[in-house]
Amino acid sequence: MQPPRRCLLLFLLLCRLLLCGTWEDLEGTFTIRLLQTSTFENTSFVDTEGLGLLEDIELGSLDKHTWTIRFYQPWVRPALPRSDWDAIENMIKIYLQQFSHLINEGAMQKDVPYPFVAQCMAGCELYPNRTSRAFAYVGYNGQDFLHFNTDNATWLLSQDTSLSRYVQAILQNYTAFSELVEVLFNDTCVDDMEMLLHYGKAALERQETPMATVFARTPRPDQLLLVCRVTGFYPRPISVAWLRDGQEVPPGPALNTSAILPNADLTYQLRSVLAVAPHDGHSYACRVRHRSLGTRSLLIPWGNSEVVLIAGLGAGLLAAVAVAAIAALWVWRRRKHQQMEESESRNSILSKEA
Repeated sequence: MQPPRRCLLLFLLLCRLLLCGTWEDLEGTFTIRLLQTSTFENTSFVDTEGLGLLEDIELGSLDKHTWTIRFYQPWVRPALPRSDWDAIENMIKIYLQQFSHLINEGAMQKDVPYPFVAQCMAGCELYPNRTSRAFAYVGYNGQDFLHFNTDNATWLLSQDTSLSRYVQAILQNYTAFSELVEVLFNDTCVDDMEMLLHYGKAALERQETPMATVFARTPRPDQLLLVCRVTGFYPRPISVAWLRDGQEVPPGPALNTSAILPNADLTYQLRSVLAVAPHDGHSYACRVRHRSLGTRSLLIPWGNSEVVLIAGLGAGLLAAVAVAAIAALWVWRRRKHQQMEESESRNSILSKEA
């Protein structure tokens, strides 16, 4: 049974042909991942899905009926000539045929019950100094199974079972394969990823500013839940914190922040909830920091004091406008009255002269 070897070989071949230009203008660490999920219903039917990701950008997927590549980004296909994409698709078909055969063969030898799921994830992280870290993982029925240590080119057990030891022993015997993996991971990942980063520069630099709202819920009379909902932001990294009287609230049981979740428009959202006592006399505000905001922060206050302050400012401004309007009307009437008196005085003088 040799599915992890085949899975990693596919990754290496795809990296060599798929990833290719310059990324000096881009900042940060970048990760590419190739994902494969194969569900084995029985010895004659397997359903396979594949997906390629650069950061969280979906590059393309595998059509499970034809085993051809479906491109999700317009800049991926132009990175390589048509002949190279044809070669990649042919390799995918050969790989999947062998993968299914080897999986079923190993399952029968080790009496693995059907149905089951085999998963592979391989890729690499590329750092600003052009160093990289490669990774490869194999899963079985949703659990970690094996992972590849690129430092010494060995497969390590993620779970210690007879099946995982059996697969590990097979993989460790392929010394030529291990040497190939080491060369490709240490050199090819850096050299060939640069072109993809070059073509995808605009997508990687995309920024969407977060929108935040604060509201309250009262699950019980002695507790108030302050909710800060932040949505519509991209890229994914974001910092959301609660401030009490201007000081950041530390992590604790009263503070609960959700995971970052995707929106349908390819942006993200999250919620941060702070439990407080009603009328505790403190002021609260939600602070949001994100790359799209630069050095600025969003600060969304909550509390009666802020509401009163805003209402007071509004009432004061309205009163000032009213006073100004009354004063202007009084001045206008006084001038009008003076003009009428001056007009009557001139008319009286003219009538006397006449």
